[in-house]
Amino acid sequence: MQRKFLGTVRQGKIELLDSTDLVEGTQVLVTLIANDEAEFWLQTSQVSLNAVWDNAEDDIAILFDLP
Repeated sequence: MQRKFLGTVRQGKIELLDSTDLVEGTQVLVTLIANDEAEFWLQTSQVSLNAVWDNAEDDIAILFDLP
């Protein structure tokens, strides 16, 4: 089961905004949220660009059977 919590970094440690019943030693996955909206859109766009750019089906050499 996945659960999501918001938090902030203070003095090098992640502090959750709300209290929780997480057991000491529980493993977590941390995803950073960009503070700058432009940075968010840049990263999001890059993922889409990579998916399209690395698409072998659109490779011109395949369309014309070039070596």
